[in-house]
Amino acid sequence: MRGLFIASTGQHIGKTTACLGLFSGLHKLFSPLGYMKPIGQQHITTKQGIQVDKDVLVFKKHFGLTDSLESMSPILIPAGFTRDFLDKKIHIDDLRKKMITSFKTIQENKQLVLVEGTGHCGVGSIIHLNNAQVAKELKLPLILISSGGLGSSFDDLTLNITLCNQYKLSILGVILNRVLPEKQEMIQHYMRKALKRWNLPLLGCIPFDPFLSTFSMGDFELLFQTPIITGSNYRFRHFDRIRLVATSVESYREMILPNQLIITPSNREDIILATLNKHLELLDIHKEGLCAGMILTGDFAPRHYLIEQLAKADIPVLYTPLHSYTAMQKISAFTAKISTEDTDKIKEALSIAESHIDFSLLQSALNGS
Repeated sequence: MRGLFIASTGQHIGKTTACLGLFSGLHKLFSPLGYMKPIGQQHITTKQGIQVDKDVLVFKKHFGLTDSLESMSPILIPAGFTRDFLDKKIHIDDLRKKMITSFKTIQENKQLVLVEGTGHCGVGSIIHLNNAQVAKELKLPLILISSGGLGSSFDDLTLNITLCNQYKLSILGVILNRVLPEKQEMIQHYMRKALKRWNLPLLGCIPFDPFLSTFSMGDFELLFQTPIITGSNYRFRHFDRIRLVATSVESYREMILPNQLIITPSNREDIILATLNKHLELLDIHKEGLCAGMILTGDFAPRHYLIEQLAKADIPVLYTPLHSYTAMQKISAFTAKISTEDTDKIKEALSIAESHIDFSLLQSALNGS
């Protein structure tokens, strides 16, 4: 076996969070431990010009993995890839060979390789490499990560397990993620009962962590495709709340709170200066000040004298020519992914996931597979 495939039952389930916890815990049981993500969708280009899946970079950097990026992220699906595949410009045999060769390269000197899938089990079907097919090609048992509910989660599990059974895959168990703490005991109890239908263990029940859902200015740089103009030292500052400000400055002054991201038009200099003054006032009390961030919007960039003052105060600020309401809509529809540089979020994800996975039960399942 010497490998373990991780798939989720849907998009934005928190599979990478679970994988961070799994990798950290498994590393204590199997060393050396490898990691790869055979099929990647969201990718970036490194300084060396290598295109690689974002999650692969997170694991390589945080855990100090020595395998090549090309082996850890062998296949990427950029825009146009599916059309090229259907036009027979890309051949499935070549993709399979590349994936299997990469897996064997990583597997050579490892006790175990953690293989992270992409989305739910059916993702990739159009190129004949969905998660179930990939696990089958690599001859790996599988763990399913599902959202932290009961009825809806079980429905999602049913769909994904049906596909896994079609390929005769060995499923070792289920991990629930983002379980509401007040429902955790109840969900654990009843999900264990429900999973007896397939004779599957509940390997983990990871609670919802609000911090993992917060955004940083780095996330907004990615979303709006524009760099921070001031306060880059705080690119990975996270915010407890986001507020679109269109009220009078008098009303706004009464509502200024720490750890708040403000969205306001760039010509609302009264709001910008009120935020700046509150920050400077709080600096006398503690060194972090207001811990604010700002997204300035509208047709005209903020005036130079304002940028200078914001830069002196080291407040992270981003400008987009979108209008405030449109910017807020984009944020509302956005799901931030864990990035390599966001070490606070990586540590939080790793800690909460690892501490809520039953590794004794997982080891027993692995030994029996």
